[in-house]
Amino acid sequence: MRHFLQDRLAFTVVVVIDYQAGNITSVVRSLRALGAASLVTEGPEEVRRASRIIFPGVGAAGKAMTTLRERGLDQALREAWSRGVPILGICLGAQIILDYSEENATPCLGLLPGRTVALSRQPGLKIPHMGWNRVDFVRPHPLWVGLPPTAEYYFVHSYYPQPADPALVLGTTEHGQIFPSAIGRGNL
Repeated sequence: MRHFLQDRLAFTVVVVIDYQAGNITSVVRSLRALGAASLVTEGPEEVRRASRIIFPGVGAAGKAMTTLRERGLDQALREAWSRGVPILGICLGAQIILDYSEENATPCLGLLPGRTVALSRQPGLKIPHMGWNRVDFVRPHPLWVGLPPTAEYYFVHSYYPQPADPALVLGTTEHGQIFPSAIGRGNL
């Protein structure tokens, strides 16, 4: 059975941003399985020319933002976003699209208003949150098309995105608390 994205991504090149903070290989393999070509780049010019962008990430917000700034990728991402280029942030990539991260008091990209905050520590609750969990779809979004509402996704994180506007929350997950696990608006 074909995945609905296979037809949408045929003949598409998706720019995958490499800023030394992510598992690029799994993203590229996933795109290939869907029939999309990818261009992995560390350069801002490819990001500026992109028609679609995936912004993965694993690690610390401060180091990630430093690398993005040093390479000019922060400004290139802002420009792509303001032009309406579809951008998918994964994990750290989804967290640093907000204004600020509590992790090391880091100013972030500011594409959406809000903060990245630490998961609350509770007795018997493991942090970082690691394992399979369901994402409850809060509002319709193209991200959910073709996905069953009971699907589980793998999480490894200690922080989560908390947008200033609750209308930006697309999905939530529970791990000792209910937290936003998918956020977005427009092309983001």
